Amino acid sequence: MSWAEDDKMGPRRPCLQSHSKPVNNSSYRMYHGTTKEAAESIKRNGFSPSEDGMLGPGVYVSRDIQKASRYPLDVADRDRRVLELDVDVGRVKKIDRQGHPQQKTWHDTGYDTAWVPPKCGMVRSGLEEDCVRDPSRIKVTKVIKPKSK
Repeated sequence: MSWAEDDKMGPRRPCLQSHSKPVNNSSYRMYHGTTKEAAESIKRNGFSPSEDGMLGPGVYVSRDIQKASRYPLDVADRDRRVLELDVDVGRVKKIDRQGHPQQKTWHDTGYDTAWVPPKCGMVRSGLEEDCVRDPSRIKVTKVIKPKSK
């Protein structure tokens, strides 16, 4: 993992607008909200994918830093951190409605990432979300304090 300061880092991955469909086999800047303690653990050991969730098992990330800044929901702002990530999305499956036939099985058919577009009715906030099945596709580039709401 690279922890160089911004001015020492090479070119940064693009941060695709949240309404734009990710291109297969591309890498993008994304974000993951967590606690200070979990951020340190992820820096040391990498991500541990969740066992389940809206899109099944995987690591949940977003291209929207404001969304990531809200998580975890039950933690005070001062105890939150946002991980800036470089994510190789691999093959991407668009999941754009509750009850989608591949909502939790997209990875069984060769997809690496599930993408929920904004304002499609899947997420209460209406913001974009992604689930990456294999945490080795994710590299942490920076730990930052959450953006103000």
